[in-house]
Amino acid sequence: MDRINNPELQNKIFSKRLIFSFLLIAILTIIIVIRIYNLQVTKHEFYKDEALGNQMSIVPTTPTRGKIFDRNGKILASNKLSYMLTITPEKVKNIDKTLNDLKKLNFIDEDNINHYLKNRKRYKKFNSIPLKLNLTELQVANFLVNNQFIGIEIEHYFHRIYPNNNTSAHTIGYVSRMSKKDQSFYDKENYFGTSFVGKSGIEKQYETLLHGKSGRNQIERNVSGRIVDTNIIEAAQPGKNLYLSIDIDLQMMAESLLEGKRGSIVVVDVNNGEVLTLVSAPNYDPNLFVNGISQDNYNKLQESLDIPLLNRAIQGLYPPGSTIKPMIALTGLEQDIITRESKTFCPGYFKLPNVSRKFNDWKRSGHGWVDVEESISQSCDVFFYSLSDKTGIDKIHDNLKHFNFGSKTGIDIPGELPGVLPSRAWKKINKNEPWYRGETLISGIGQGFITTSPLQLAVATAALASKGQLIRPKILINIQKDNHDIEPVEPSPRKQIPIKNIKNWEYVLEGMKKTIYSPSGTARRLNKGLKYTMAGKTGTAQVFGLDAEEEYIAEKLDERLRDHALFTGFAPIENPQIAIAVIVENAGSGSSKAAPLAKKVFDVYFANQLTN
Repeated sequence: MDRINNPELQNKIFSKRLIFSFLLIAILTIIIVIRIYNLQVTKHEFYKDEALGNQMSIVPTTPTRGKIFDRNGKILASNKLSYMLTITPEKVKNIDKTLNDLKKLNFIDEDNINHYLKNRKRYKKFNSIPLKLNLTELQVANFLVNNQFIGIEIEHYFHRIYPNNNTSAHTIGYVSRMSKKDQSFYDKENYFGTSFVGKSGIEKQYETLLHGKSGRNQIERNVSGRIVDTNIIEAAQPGKNLYLSIDIDLQMMAESLLEGKRGSIVVVDVNNGEVLTLVSAPNYDPNLFVNGISQDNYNKLQESLDIPLLNRAIQGLYPPGSTIKPMIALTGLEQDIITRESKTFCPGYFKLPNVSRKFNDWKRSGHGWVDVEESISQSCDVFFYSLSDKTGIDKIHDNLKHFNFGSKTGIDIPGELPGVLPSRAWKKINKNEPWYRGETLISGIGQGFITTSPLQLAVATAALASKGQLIRPKILINIQKDNHDIEPVEPSPRKQIPIKNIKNWEYVLEGMKKTIYSPSGTARRLNKGLKYTMAGKTGTAQVFGLDAEEEYIAEKLDERLRDHALFTGFAPIENPQIAIAVIVENAGSGSSKAAPLAKKVFDVYFANQLTN
């Protein structure tokens, strides 16, 4: 009670509180003044720029992707104006709720949401991020009528289309959504606004040429986030148009020959290495991949026993079978192991001294006495067993190396495999085993460890036809520049295979000619009605080995265990223009299943030459 009624004490307490309040107010005032000074003076420019940044933003503009044409100017890959649904995270208060609401209204699905969540980190919060691509006009109209979502907009873009669908899919390739892995391969600044990149084929090989250069736009927004003005700071430069060596009409025709089959047909220009057809069957529709292939469709492609995604022309590795015999014969001639007059007796089998095993000829009754030209035209295995045994695997390897077997051809599409050209060293490294004499024999007829791609066979055949001119095959032949001028690419590099005696090459080519024109030639049926001259070599490649006394009966085997049918050839003989390699998987005889296909391709090619 004394304390309450003590005026002096009360005044003292009041004074202290008053002083404290003044001090507090003074301190707060000073802090506010300092803060205001900091905002308005010290960091004025910084916050001015920040405020302007909320109003003004720089966004990348994606260039229009270049088109792809065939050698005659026919379109292979183009662009179509399409629409996409986008989200700008900066404007959306609750992204999860917005995405779920969009899903409930059927504007997006779970895959769209998952893709957004997976890729949103590569965008800044003020960038518009694709949610759903390739909207239909009805979907666009429905969204515009019912749109109540802030930060969700419709934007246009150019959608990649392949008008010929499956045709030449393995060569052209396809574009698809840019993945995190893709980002490390390309310039971040140039690809910042890019959603699609080439994933295979020409689309991947020449991605930077096709892509072009990104531009920059300055966008002004009002307080509600609406775009009120757009200024172009740097215009986007469209990608370059590419012209390929492929003749799409010839390609279509060749693909039709392999309809329902597995295999490959490759046609190359003997004189410049340009690839006219690069067929791989079965194929696929690249349009499925552009906006993201469905899981069901992808599973079908991945799980198919026919492996449609495999580019058999450059990735399919097969035993070359008898198509290797002209090169083996050339090795024997050039190494002076045989001459043109050398003959070997073929009783239907070959035996090594002191070895009981028989190495059978495809013709069990035998060919009798045959020389080098007859051995090629009749495809006599025994002749080449004997020749290979005399030559040895080391010389065979070194001479086949000249034709680029066991190495990539260097074609300008990704994914090419080198195949296998065996040798003693190769087997020691890869099998940790010694080389056996019998392995040399079967190597001489294109069996055993040796494997090659259809493209390698076509290139090697072209080298034979041109008497040793080995040319790197190419797909891209012309580039259309920004001023619309068409500029040819540099000619393919070439090298001359060493020649000891040009006559040896002529003997081998004569043997390939007799394959078509001799009464005993394995492809003699092809010469009926020919309006041009043609040389070739049939081949049949075993999928698995048979015992010496075991007879091959195709009808008793599973279809995928049957022999591959092969044919290589060139035309015309006097002045070779094109070379071909045909492989039909598990079809059997090369003379009856592969050779007729080659003739049909040649017929169309030369018929077109006459009309052009």
